[in-house]
Amino acid sequence: MANRHLSRSIVLQTLFEWDFGVNKDESPTVMLDRNIEEFGPGLDDNSFIEEIFNGVVKKKAIIDEIIEKAAPDWPIEKISIVDRNILRMGLYELLFGDRTQVPPKVAINESIELAKSFGGENSSKFINGVLGGVYKEIGEPGKDDVSKKKNPKFTETDPAKFPIEKKAGAVVYSNHDGKLYFAFVHDVFGYWTLSKGSIEDGENEEQGAIREIKEEMDLDIKIKEILGRNEYIANHPEKGKIRKQVVFFLGESEYTEITLEKGTGGLDGAQWFPIEEIAGLRIYENMIPLLTKAIEILTKN
Repeated sequence: MANRHLSRSIVLQTLFEWDFGVNKDESPTVMLDRNIEEFGPGLDDNSFIEEIFNGVVKKKAIIDEIIEKAAPDWPIEKISIVDRNILRMGLYELLFGDRTQVPPKVAINESIELAKSFGGENSSKFINGVLGGVYKEIGEPGKDDVSKKKNPKFTETDPAKFPIEKKAGAVVYSNHDGKLYFAFVHDVFGYWTLSKGSIEDGENEEQGAIREIKEEMDLDIKIKEILGRNEYIANHPEKGKIRKQVVFFLGESEYTEITLEKGTGGLDGAQWFPIEEIAGLRIYENMIPLLTKAIEILTKN
């Protein structure tokens, strides 16, 4: 753990230099290598340092948007350089890191400790408030995890034997005043995406999609057809590896006001967009084929 704390301190030092522009002609990678050599000569593995630093640099724009939403009274440029880079590190670990290696609560606590060591008098409270708010928004993952050691268990390696979690969602559209509109939800990562959720016991796929859209956006949809299916492997802190199977439908709705469900983990908005504005939205790449197919179906005539 001491090595991890030192590693985060080196990342913070480098982010401070990079953000402040101490050596404008020096690349971020060169800065990082120099600081590792100077402050961490005894570290055996630099991969943890490189992962956090490169991750923050790569996702800085998205992370800064999240900071602005989580701390609306503090414009990003008004936050001290130390505090905003501690926030960037904490949010990267909280939102994009491997939770099996660094649980969310550990990421938050480590950020608070950095703030106590390197920030101002009120830095730790500020960091705790912002990261704690984002943690609640994403559904408090790992909240009920037991911290005590457990006996080693056999880890299943055959994907065919992984537990399955089924989800359903929809590309929701409406014809309004001769125009085609699509409904999207907005997440804390800064992306517009499609509404989806878990299928509950006793539901079929269509019923699950209809219920999720109603609960998440307060829209009543009529299923038209299946747009696609995908499957991926995810890591769960308690269950281990899970096969997540997702089906997306094409669903028609009346053009009525969208009301985002309160307390929806990871989402902060929902809105209708006319078809011509979709190309300008920040959308996850794996959603694009579904939207493309939906548009082709709806405009083929």
